[in-house]
Parts: sequence; C-alpha cells; structure tokens
Amino acid sequence: MPHARRFWLSAIATAAIALPTLAFAQAKGEIRIAHVYSKTGPLEAYGKQTATGFMMGLDYATGGTMSVAGKKLVVIEKDDQGKPDVGKSLLAAAYGDDKADIAVGPTSSGVALALLPVAEEYKKILLVEPAVADSITGDKWNKYIFRTGRNSSQDAISNAVALDKKDTVIATLAQDYAFGRDGVKAFKDAIKTAKIVHEEYLPTNTTDFTAGAQRLIDKLKDQPGRKVIFVIWAGAGNPFKIADLDLKRYGIEIATGGNILPAMAAYKNFPGMEGATYYYFGIPKNPVNEWLVANHYKQFKNPPDFFTAGGMSAAIAVVEALKKTAGDTNTDKLIKTMEGMSFETPKGKMTFRAQDHQAMQSMYHFKIKVDPAFAWGVPELVREIKPEEMAVPIRNKR
Repeated sequence: MPHARRFWLSAIATAAIALPTLAFAQAKGEIRIAHVYSKTGPLEAYGKQTATGFMMGLDYATGGTMSVAGKKLVVIEKDDQGKPDVGKSLLAAAYGDDKADIAVGPTSSGVALALLPVAEEYKKILLVEPAVADSITGDKWNKYIFRTGRNSSQDAISNAVALDKKDTVIATLAQDYAFGRDGVKAFKDAIKTAKIVHEEYLPTNTTDFTAGAQRLIDKLKDQPGRKVIFVIWAGAGNPFKIADLDLKRYGIEIATGGNILPAMAAYKNFPGMEGATYYYFGIPKNPVNEWLVANHYKQFKNPPDFFTAGGMSAAIAVVEALKKTAGDTNTDKLIKTMEGMSFETPKGKMTFRAQDHQAMQSMYHFKIKVDPAFAWGVPELVREIKPEEMAVPIRNKR
C-alpha cells in the first residue's frame, strides 16, 4: 500500500511539473517534503518502518486527502545508506534542487549530525526522526532542528526509573558511535543511586561479543548486590549473545530498552527483564494508536513497530504545523508555530519544547513476559513515565 501511495505521490509531482505554470504554480500548488533515511544500509529495517509510518501518518493527519490548505503534499524520498557524507549531499540537493520546503529524517545519529549544518545553511527545517543522539538537540543543535524521535536522555532517564535502585551495580554495553556514547553519558547522568562500574564500547558491526562479555563479567562478578549489564544497541549484531557466557552463574542480569519486534525475539530468553521503551503497539491507549494498529494490520497483516509509530508522529507534526500556518511554508513562520506546539501521536500527546525543539513525550517502563502467541518477548506495561516526570536536560546552551 505505501508503495502504491508513493507511486501516486510521485505521479502528482510529475503531473504538477507537466501542467502549465499559470494553472498549477508549484509554489502555490504543492508542499514538498524530503524524507532522507536509510532505505539501505545497516539501519535499513528502522528506515523502512519510519517511511511506512510517515506515509500512514500523512494519510491519517490529512484525512486521506494528502493535502493541506488545498496544497498537495509531495514526498521526495532519499536513501542516505547510513553514510553521513551521502546524507549531507542528498539533503543539500533536496533543499537546493528539489526545492523541498521541509525535510524529515534521518535514521542514523551519525548521519543526523552531518545534516544539521545543511539545514542551517539552507535555512530550512529538518525534523529529526528517529536518530537519537542527545547532541542533535544538544551542542550540535541549531534553530532549524526539531525532533519527534526520543533522545538519549529520554531513553536513559526512563531506563534509570527501572534500574536505579539501591545495592545495584551496573556495567554498560554500547556501540562505539554517537548513539552509543551519548546514550551511556545520558544514562550515567540519570543514575543517582545505583553504581556504574564499567563502560564497554564495541564496533557497530560486532558479531563476536566474547571478549567484550568477558570484560563485563570480570568487572561485575565479584561485586555485591544486584548485578546488571545495561545494553544500548541498534541495528545488526545480537548483543544478547553475551548471555551464552553463563551470566546466571555470576548472578548477572541483562537489561535494555525497547526495540523493533525482530530484535525482541531475543528477549524471550529473559522473562522478567525490565527496561523502558519508546513504543510497543499494545501499550498506548488512544485513538491515534488504535487507527495505526488497525490500519497496519489491514495493510501488512502484522502490527506496527517501534519506528512506524515514530514516522507517523513526524508526519502528524508536519501536517499540524502546516494546518496552523494555513499551508504557508515560510521557515520562520513554521519555527514560531512549532515551538511549544502540542500534537496527538500514537504515543499520546507530544510537545516540542521551545528551548531545544525536542518533543517531550511519554516512555513506558516494562517487564518482559513470554507469551507463546508472540515470536518476541512481550513488554508488559509496569507504568507510563509521563513527560513531566522526566527532567530531560536542555543541552543546547541556547
């Protein structure tokens, strides 16, 4: 279905250009949105979900018309392949050659950091979804950057709610790039009671976790109290293989945040594992999520995933902002409109914080339950952690 819709949207774009200028002046007749994401590359699974969710979100937010204030929405897709230099040139081409009014993406934090200066150079909004690194709305931020995706601090603070207990000793395992390092830094900042004794960083493409796991075990095995390895990992590689080294013998537990459903198949081996997640289709109870779940099942015969919800949230944010400006794509007007703006998403209400344009949003403390009906470990809600409960730091020195 999204493929059909994508074809339909590109057909609109072609038709718009083919029509006589007077009848259909592009500036008046269209709003052009560039979506730069990992269509291929290590985070391809995430990127595809975001793209599906984004198209479904535009459909939902425009009531199926794919237009706002009489202007057709045209989506221009760009594949950054997970490479910062590729993403950078694609975004410049989107703003410059394709005359995109606004851009959304990318998937990888490394790519996002390369895109931020491009948005500033072209003075156009980049709505970041789903790249997570704190620095995106932190020290590398500029006023053209908004983010519907959660940031490392939101991940960290919500996971700290689940793990930050007395007599708990934690070691972290993360990928050695912006997502992993920002994630661990934010997690350390959020931990007030437990003790962090070791940080293990491994290359993003690691498949053999033996050496890293051994270092983690050596740091934890003789510690008193509850011993936890907290995993921050994205994309390929299965860090849960560290459990094969018989962690139970040393009384070591694994904890992690939520993930896409295929990655959560590994969670079935850890019933009772606690953490916090950005989204799981069975958790939020609201009309937007009900629509997403029902329509996703209808189109794809399976539930929406982690990044599908994010893509939908980004689309709703774009449409809500454009409705408020009556289709005016003037960047300064959009920035003024979006600062402090609240909008309803599959996760409930999100609000763009005026100071750094980070979307304040709920996170979900879960415990894993094994249910034979599902191929993955099911995150059962312990409790919703509301935005006002999380003191998410403002890191952009604005």
